[in-house]
Amino acid sequence: MTAVASAPAVVFPEWRDQPLEEMLYRCRELVEDADFPTVRRWRAGGGKVIGHFQVYFPEEIAHAGGLLPFKVRGAPIEPTQAESRFGSYLCSIIKTSLELVLSKRVEMEAFVTHPICDAARNLAGVWGRNFPYPCRILYLPQNPNSAFASRYLRDEYDRIRQLVQDIAARPITDDDLRRSIAVFNENRALLRRLYALRRERPWLVPADEAYVLVALAGILPREEHNALLQTALPLLERRPTPRQDKIRVIVEGGFCEQPPLDLLRAIARSCYVVDDDLLIGLRWIVEDVPADGDPLFALAESYIERSAHSPVQHDLRKPKDRMLLERIESSGAQAAILMAAKMCEPGLEELVVHTRALDQRGIRYFVSEFEENMSSFDQLEIQLETFVENLLFD
Repeated sequence: MTAVASAPAVVFPEWRDQPLEEMLYRCRELVEDADFPTVRRWRAGGGKVIGHFQVYFPEEIAHAGGLLPFKVRGAPIEPTQAESRFGSYLCSIIKTSLELVLSKRVEMEAFVTHPICDAARNLAGVWGRNFPYPCRILYLPQNPNSAFASRYLRDEYDRIRQLVQDIAARPITDDDLRRSIAVFNENRALLRRLYALRRERPWLVPADEAYVLVALAGILPREEHNALLQTALPLLERRPTPRQDKIRVIVEGGFCEQPPLDLLRAIARSCYVVDDDLLIGLRWIVEDVPADGDPLFALAESYIERSAHSPVQHDLRKPKDRMLLERIESSGAQAAILMAAKMCEPGLEELVVHTRALDQRGIRYFVSEFEENMSSFDQLEIQLETFVENLLFD
């Protein structure tokens, strides 16, 4: 085995020693930078990168091998080269994700996708025809209610461990995995604290700022993201922002393709977003992963038993309509904003389930489509303001 060059300890120092508003500005600039400078810095320091497509990937395995798990979530760019690789009827994120690599904005040593839809299922094949590195499919359980789902997924995770070992050129031990699980458990606790703050005092954390703080997890070493949240959360909790008379809403529909930040900012101007499913893959496991026993099985069992609600989780024990209603009740939301990415079959199908459940409960909702490269929000903002006024004065 050959030694692996050590990656830089810090790839995003710009936020440090800054007041809160400047820190959030630097974070937003990084999230919106389609050249992904933190990934470049990681590789420049000798680090290796494994890209993973939406929605969920066991990043602890990559971390245990010393790799940077990079969440491939598209970007607001024109897919000029990628257009020729896909049909025109497919969603935007499929194309822009490939464009990031074709245009050499991002480089990596491997890519993993998942069978969350027909387009994502075929992404590894398309990707593999264009790049020389391994492109794999992680086959997440389609029937998590099976008694053997956790064991099956554990074996899938072992296959990913072998892939990471080959890239890292060193073995990944169970102790390596346990150390990584501890780092990610800390991250999960910090993200839970962020979302608890949004539920309790949403005027302190607008939807777009919360999104930025979560999104950084997909482009930073997780220890660095932990340090950032440990600094930012106390500052947010002491933020002298006055409470306004806004309705409390949840936002649903951003599980895969992500809405533009300016769209979230437009929503935040009219509403307090107290919960959402944005970047749900980074928050998929809602409790700490157990530290004892087989770490791969612990990760697999946590995916099955401790997972968040999502259109790509087919768990008959937790019907999606019931999960949505429980989230509305637990967050104290007064209404829901339901979104679906254009050309997204799972998202559009989910709208039917959600609107039926909300109609039956008499809960008001606002429905809209979006694309990651949207640039005009005037019409949507007017419609949303009208919806909010109807709620306030009904």
